[in-house]
Amino acid sequence: GSLRSAAYELRLSQPALTKAVQDLESELGAVLLVRSKSGVTPTAQGLVLYESAKKTAVELHNAQTKIAQLTGRMVGRLVIGAVPLAVMLLMPQTLHTFSREFPEIQLYVSEELYIAQLQRLRRGEVDIAIGGVPQGLAGNEFHIEHLMQTNMVPVVRKNSPYSDVSTLKALADAPWVYTGTHAGADHEQGYARLLFAVHRLEPPPVGAVVNSTLALIATLSKCDMVGLLPIQIAQHPIAQQCLDIVPIQEQGLPLSVGAIVKHDKAKAPAVQHLLAHLHQAVRAMI
Repeated sequence: GSLRSAAYELRLSQPALTKAVQDLESELGAVLLVRSKSGVTPTAQGLVLYESAKKTAVELHNAQTKIAQLTGRMVGRLVIGAVPLAVMLLMPQTLHTFSREFPEIQLYVSEELYIAQLQRLRRGEVDIAIGGVPQGLAGNEFHIEHLMQTNMVPVVRKNSPYSDVSTLKALADAPWVYTGTHAGADHEQGYARLLFAVHRLEPPPVGAVVNSTLALIATLSKCDMVGLLPIQIAQHPIAQQCLDIVPIQEQGLPLSVGAIVKHDKAKAPAVQHLLAHLHQAVRAMI
């Protein structure tokens, strides 16, 4: 928004930065920035250059990291997007053992509720996604390693009217808490719909849409709604304090949890080592 602020960040004089921008515009044959009383904004051409430059910077950083690792220097960083189940059960052990073996590699972990979107992985903002492996995921685009199996089970608040329901059909009219990033299309293919579709039932009504496991548990603990949780989380002592697992006769929704990596990153030494430590964390759970 300000050439003066940009020059300060780059430790350049404002005239030097202005000339650099003018030279770049001349070389490309396009106006990149529009100046006005309110500041500086990019043109459509400027935005295209900005997005390309971001990707180029990421690729250059990745190349430098790979070269260093191939010469035996395990440095760099990995960004991991993980679903809550993986954050709770796999990441503590993985972070402990991996960081002890490779102290110069920084690990950044962000909780990703709806891993099926995979947009951050495709954009290169995340190196590894850990979560439920979506059906029909393109094998030529991603490398997938199975880590563990879970079962998504219906849960309600303690002593809910639905606590003793014995069939999924009896929950068909109950309001359900769906998961997604917003109340639009994201939850349309959510786990609740999938569970009902597997048993050839119409999807239940949407009582609320949340975008985190904490929000899901908090909502269910105070309302007469139904939600789905991985059985390992539903059986966790913290969840058991406020939630009941509904004892339906049908099997819950089986879900394969895996590590998903783009093929062009799957062979990177740091990624290979992290995958090995994830498998080690799974074995430690057994």
